[in-house]
Amino acid sequence: MNSRQKFLAAVNGTNQGRPPLWVMRQAGRYLPEYRELKAKHGFLEMVKTPELSSEVTLQPLQRFPLDAAILFCDILVIPEAMGQKYDFREGGGIEMEFALESDDCINKLEVNGICEKLNYVEQALNILRSKLGQQKALLGFAGSPWTLACYMIDGGSNAGFPKTIDWATNHPHKFNRLMEKITLAITKYIQMQIKCGIDAVQIFDSWQSLCPTQNAWEWSLKWIHEIINNLESTTPVILYAKCSSERIQLLRKTEASGLSVSHEVDLPSLRKSLPTNYLLQGNLAPELLETNSGKVREETIEFLKAMQNDPAHILNLGHGIRPTAKVECMEALVQTVTSYP
Repeated sequence: MNSRQKFLAAVNGTNQGRPPLWVMRQAGRYLPEYRELKAKHGFLEMVKTPELSSEVTLQPLQRFPLDAAILFCDILVIPEAMGQKYDFREGGGIEMEFALESDDCINKLEVNGICEKLNYVEQALNILRSKLGQQKALLGFAGSPWTLACYMIDGGSNAGFPKTIDWATNHPHKFNRLMEKITLAITKYIQMQIKCGIDAVQIFDSWQSLCPTQNAWEWSLKWIHEIINNLESTTPVILYAKCSSERIQLLRKTEASGLSVSHEVDLPSLRKSLPTNYLLQGNLAPELLETNSGKVREETIEFLKAMQNDPAHILNLGHGIRPTAKVECMEALVQTVTSYP
């Protein structure tokens, strides 16, 4: 069974032996070859240049025998294609070209032609599918409507996203109009990725925890459910939502094919409450890759034993790999998993 077959077997709940492995945000900032390329071209140029995007996507696979590649891109290409550009603040964080203030701002956001504007993503995926062939799995991704709305309404990174919370709480008509537009744009975007031959798509609901439990469905999860229902495809959708285990059943109502679980949740315990063939992805702590090789091996083996060769488990971190991760720790993780019985 090759890497792609192993990945798809886990998605279907029929994998045997060690779990498939890839790492969220794996094309990344901890690799010297990535930093060299970014210094030369800049992040946004790499995202928007298909040859560079595909090169960055493949960098981790050239170092490590991972089972899947995830497209190098950014969740904010959607609002940019809708007419709201983004950039990065010097001190860190996202800066949108403007914050959404009124109904007029929403009216100006454009959904038609979204895929034409994101043609560079389509080109990158076509390059990757060709280079990966049938041996490795290829994942696409998108941000969730709620997570994108947080940046769009508040105008960039903002602790707690108070303007977005205010819109959702006190201005539901305006909020829902925006969410309808974002949801349609994301649906078209994912459909385009599926046509390029991705094996699965991951939706990142990174700010799910900002929704009070009683509002989580109306503010966020129902829009993800709408995307999944409108894809008209059997391509698996894996939902990542950073939240506690108490919301797992609520997340499952989206009808996602599987869940990517935060490292704050005990995954072996969670498995006991779910069907054995329901896909779970995760969930080693990202900071583990900032320690040392010995500790990585020890904790990874302990985790693998606890998962007991789960047939529907994809091993991953419980969040994205960080710039401070050590290459030798990543090597130890991959070697430990791929040599596991």
